[in-house]
Amino acid sequence: MIIKTLPVGPIMANCFIIGCEETLQAAIIDPGDEADRILQSVADSNLNVTHIINTHGHFDHVSANKSIHAATNAPILIHALDEPMLAQIAASAANWGLSAVDSPAPDRNIDDGDIITVGNITLNVIHTPGHTPGGVSLFADGHVFVGDTLFAGSIGRTDFPGGDFETLKSSIQDKLFALAENVRVYTGHGPETTIGHEKQTNPFVGVNAVY
Repeated sequence: MIIKTLPVGPIMANCFIIGCEETLQAAIIDPGDEADRILQSVADSNLNVTHIINTHGHFDHVSANKSIHAATNAPILIHALDEPMLAQIAASAANWGLSAVDSPAPDRNIDDGDIITVGNITLNVIHTPGHTPGGVSLFADGHVFVGDTLFAGSIGRTDFPGGDFETLKSSIQDKLFALAENVRVYTGHGPETTIGHEKQTNPFVGVNAVY
């Protein structure tokens, strides 16, 4: 599996391009900004984008949806509970003193247990709410893309509308920590980590958590 990580936009949200080495089909996960840079990275690897997947609806993860969709005609996928956020991207960005454009409506809603096929890659959708009501993680072959649910040494904020700490904690401990310890975790901001490392050391949800 080809995995390319691009921190994009002023908040440096991680956009991931995942590609099938056999078919060169690809998915773009969380195109938050800098559409031209994302598309150039896709072209550099001769990939054909078949899916645009949003792990959640916050503007820093979806602001390039419109441009990427226009360039690739790939369907936009998001959980139904976060779908309303796609029509509020410009307003949300403005609250941070930034500019962005609203996203087209999604072509498909995804939920827990769904499968997304990208060439010979099978992405398993895990509903991991708490940061947002419709947050999802995407698991494939020893890799999990978690959006802003879990970070290296931290967790997603729960003080935004729709956030809830206990829900987020359950999503991480009951769903993500059920994955094998050697699974690599690709986070929405910052560096990669592993399930085992976070289970042992994360101060918010690990074995010695004080929260």
